[in-house]
Amino acid sequence: QLQLLESGGGSVQAGGSLRLSCASSEDIYSYLMCWFRQAPGNEREGIASIGADGSTTYTDSMKGRFTISRDNAKKTQYLQMNGLKPEDSAMYYCALSQRYYMKDTFSAADFDSWGQGTQVTVSS
Repeated sequence: QLQLLESGGGSVQAGGSLRLSCASSEDIYSYLMCWFRQAPGNEREGIASIGADGSTTYTDSMKGRFTISRDNAKKTQYLQMNGLKPEDSAMYYCALSQRYYMKDTFSAADFDSWGQGTQVTVSS
């Protein structure tokens, strides 16, 4: 079974940057990948997705500050986060869909595999 492992979370001050990584146990060449986050008391929200063709989709509120990318040879996707704000504090999850090569979606039901999450805390 494909497994995902996130890393790169931590504590930063407002305005700082973090780069999250999500390593897969299997090849990711043909799969849609995505980043989600969830803060306590809030619903899980999609941040950005990247298709197998490299096409990207961002939630409007994340555009300009967050950048999603992937390195298929390393079986890894990334999320570069700049200009972090306290409201960005959350558990961040990566997800992968083996059903879709590319799709404009942030529906959790479209994704088959999930990482365990990495915590991001932004202090003011």
